[in-house]
Amino acid sequence: MGSPETYSAESLPTPRTAAGRDALEALVARPGRAVVGLDFDGTLAPIVEDPEKARAHPDALPALAALAPRLAGVAIVTGRPAEVAVRNGAFAGAPGLEHLTVLGHYGAERWDARTGEVTAPAPHPGLAGVRAELPAVLERAGDWDGVWVEEKGRAVAVHTRRATDPDGAFRALLGPLRDLAGRHGLVLEPGRLVLEVRPAGVDKGVALTEYVRATGAGTVLYAGDDLGDLPAFAAVERLRAEGVAGLLVCSGSAEVTELADRADLVVDGPEGVVRLLRALASQLD
Repeated sequence: MGSPETYSAESLPTPRTAAGRDALEALVARPGRAVVGLDFDGTLAPIVEDPEKARAHPDALPALAALAPRLAGVAIVTGRPAEVAVRNGAFAGAPGLEHLTVLGHYGAERWDARTGEVTAPAPHPGLAGVRAELPAVLERAGDWDGVWVEEKGRAVAVHTRRATDPDGAFRALLGPLRDLAGRHGLVLEPGRLVLEVRPAGVDKGVALTEYVRATGAGTVLYAGDDLGDLPAFAAVERLRAEGVAGLLVCSGSAEVTELADRADLVVDGPEGVVRLLRALASQLD
């Protein structure tokens, strides 16, 4: 696992890979052709036991406002409903964020700061069956005190972080929830002590790729912290093969090492992500 970089707010860190260094150089040299994609929870906002209480790092908005006007675009790519991410990030009406887009539910929903509107297709019909069967599935899987269900509109998430044995509950529920998802034409996506049932073919990689292509960007930076960000990492790697410069940033966590192993740059959680955004804005000044 890579170690988080340490640097001042004015200086940029040095990615450990040649591809990462090239992408950072391209972003600074041609910001108008660059986009930045950011996960929300664990990347812009610290992880908390109750996701409803998650809020963006207090310095995130000023850093984004300083950076976003210089870029082709900034996208928050999250598994949360777009409206929830907008509310928890305090993005609506924030000065300097007119070019911000929130791709909620892994891209199934889109919120644009310019219009303040959310666009989205109809929810997957299989979710109704999952919701109906879920209580019985959880009961059969064992008496896991503290496990709770988050209703996400276009997905259903089962959290084990508050359980007396978070890892044990996660392992016990993995199989039953995967079977439940499959019966209704959905997929199960594991995360940091959370198991989410959602439609197939909807992930952060697809959302990020479509966003990059729509903007015509020649450089993309993506920062994430969890297993759900791996498709976005893979998308950046594929875009590199097409000639798009890509920088992969891991918001460091002891809970998930897979991203750190693949990242060009590891920073120290949301605080490190905000420092990176500020440093980029400072360089572009």
